[in-house]
Amino acid sequence: MEKKTLLITGGAGFIGSSLVRRMVSQYPNYQIVNLDKLTYAGNLENLKDIEKFPNYEFVKADIVDAQTIFALFEKYQFDGVLHLAAESHVDRSIAEPMSFVFTNIVGTVNLLNAAKHIWKDFSGKKFYHISTDEVYGSLGETGYFSETTSYDPRSPYSASKASSDHLVRAYFHTYGLPVVLSNCSNNYGPYQFPEKLIPLSILNIKTGKNIPIYGKGENIRDWLYVEDHTEAIDFIFHKGKIGETYNIGGNNEWTNIKLIRKLCDIMDKKLNRNVGESQQLITFVTDRLGHDLRYAIDASKIRDSLGWFPKTNFEEGLEKTVEWYLQNNEWLMNIVSGKYQHYQAK
Repeated sequence: MEKKTLLITGGAGFIGSSLVRRMVSQYPNYQIVNLDKLTYAGNLENLKDIEKFPNYEFVKADIVDAQTIFALFEKYQFDGVLHLAAESHVDRSIAEPMSFVFTNIVGTVNLLNAAKHIWKDFSGKKFYHISTDEVYGSLGETGYFSETTSYDPRSPYSASKASSDHLVRAYFHTYGLPVVLSNCSNNYGPYQFPEKLIPLSILNIKTGKNIPIYGKGENIRDWLYVEDHTEAIDFIFHKGKIGETYNIGGNNEWTNIKLIRKLCDIMDKKLNRNVGESQQLITFVTDRLGHDLRYAIDASKIRDSLGWFPKTNFEEGLEKTVEWYLQNNEWLMNIVSGKYQHYQAK
């Protein structure tokens, strides 16, 4: 296989670390440079198993720092970029939108500018921007997001991602930069930071704390196992057509309340508790501002054109996820205590 040097941004986060592990292990001829700012959600413990691989290198940097980004492109002469670095938590974007504007918009433009100026000859190059289905807004009870769905972001987070998507496409149309994009539904699986719904609920069930559910729990999301997502990213990077967008989804819609009840049942079984015991922890809280009702992805384009489809059955994936968190209590407690940041400092 052809030798390449690839930059993966945000590679110490949940999805990013899964992608880095996949690319490092499956493509030994690729030199993988993992760039991450190591904010609260970036965790180098996610990558302990591959950190000594000869084709892997970690660089701590902020994509908002244009000078550093240009220097890295000069030094490594990247053949491709897989851009995942982003502020991604909706609640945090509501409380503090400016950090989302800087990272998700300004940071993306810095990467685009570096690629445009350093690459010069675009032959064999690819800039892959990974985004979210939240840019499309909210669906009613029927219908699906497709690649041609109009954008209608409702939160500072989704608005910042929508802006970055538009800028990536603008660099393709204006400068001819070879780009490809994807928009994915909700991910779940190992190594997810426990502010998100599933790992937070696992932690709270385990420790006997209340499980907070927004509103009546009727909001619907399409869930995808993280390793299925990173396989889709692999497919798109290697086979995706320049200038195209691909929606990645699990065809797996669950209301939040049904999901959490299912999770409670799995946890009761794993922890040898009485059936229904963990459901007593469910607590309904004031709904999130601007909370989108439903997301659902039409992933027929990536299936028909690239041959990708999700492999992990949801109940199987949820069981695997629960099992991982129960078996990796030290990782989880290091997050809760903040100890994981000591590992990064070391």
